[in-house]
Amino acid sequence: MNGVYDFIKKEYGVPDEICALAEETESRIKSVFERIDRVRDLNQLKVLKSMQKNGLAERHFNFSTGYGYADLGRDILDRIYADAFGCEDALVRSQFISGTHTLAVALFGILRPGDTVVSVTGKPYDTLEEVIGIRGGDGSLADFGISYRQIGLLPDGKPDHRAIAEGVKGAKLAIMQRSRGYSTRGAISVEEIGNIVETVKKASPDTVIMCDNCYGEFVDVVEPVNAGVDYMAGSLIKNPGGGLALSGGYIAGKAEYVEKCANRLTAPGLGRHVGSSLGNTRNMIQGFYFAPHVVSESLKGAVFTAALFEKLGYDTSPAYDAHRSDIVQTIRFESPEKLAAFCRIVQSAAPVDSDAVPVADDMPGYEAQVIMAAGNFVQGASIELSADGPMVPPYMAFMQGGLNYINIKLAAMIAAGEAEKPGSRV
Repeated sequence: MNGVYDFIKKEYGVPDEICALAEETESRIKSVFERIDRVRDLNQLKVLKSMQKNGLAERHFNFSTGYGYADLGRDILDRIYADAFGCEDALVRSQFISGTHTLAVALFGILRPGDTVVSVTGKPYDTLEEVIGIRGGDGSLADFGISYRQIGLLPDGKPDHRAIAEGVKGAKLAIMQRSRGYSTRGAISVEEIGNIVETVKKASPDTVIMCDNCYGEFVDVVEPVNAGVDYMAGSLIKNPGGGLALSGGYIAGKAEYVEKCANRLTAPGLGRHVGSSLGNTRNMIQGFYFAPHVVSESLKGAVFTAALFEKLGYDTSPAYDAHRSDIVQTIRFESPEKLAAFCRIVQSAAPVDSDAVPVADDMPGYEAQVIMAAGNFVQGASIELSADGPMVPPYMAFMQGGLNYINIKLAAMIAAGEAEKPGSRV
């Protein structure tokens, strides 16, 4: 064995048999890693070209305050995102406080009282339920007289195109969620997103199509806007922030919809022209530059974890060699104790707060108690190594992120070592 495994054995107490299994696992997944590298390289070139095309320079990192009028860095960041994603326009702001906030702005920016919004990929992510008004939510879409319909997925987790064609007729907005959220379904591929777009536009040409792209950026060489989605939204403390963005989100797509969302984020008449950067621009731009590489590291960690735990007999999704459309890896534990134990091990392998002990608790926006491991440099940044899950059957851990592959690999190996101990809770 090489020095890496010797170090892991000595410093972290991982058994010989797990180190041997890890080494065999890496050999088995080599071709998958090569595929990830090809995607990374193309996306890296797209980002690089967008920065060169727009003349990114030192002056764009300057600090603006107050209203933020004529903030050159803020404005060039919008253009860099739009060019890298291959769409008309983008709104990238640190004033988006989370992915949920970004998605809420994306919904309220387009919808008006009397409109109908249809979710075409089943139940949306938990924190959007109150935004829409499915579950309470003071100030929700429902409070503003906006109707909601939901089209479930087929038993195999695929979109129900027949039901979509019928359900979107007359709707102002169709929304889809690329990532799985806290569900057992797989992520929706960009190819399938394109198929959904075709179905919606054929059945209801005037319906606007939006995609929640959280966890999906740079996983593939194309994005939902390249498959016909009118606009998409995501969080900068997930994939596109590259681990450096301290907060923020983006909305990207057709210019008319991005502009409407800008008016909702600030105020009509102000739109994208205000909002000081307060020194955040450098981290946001540099994070975007690093994002294709960081996403590839996260994907490699997810693939390794899937292959390792699959070999130990666990139910994992996606399979290690499956096509991926987000960075999320699930492991089914079937008991709250095993889920909690896994999250605590992931926390112990983190660079920050490695001595903290995650416990399940109530969290804003979630109906069930959730346990979260997140020893991160940026609070809640799920592009960094994290693992979480709702404390409800089938007690699945949702593991995602990781700024570097070796840290994810270490966490998986420690957890696997604990799982193989007699009487283990994992």
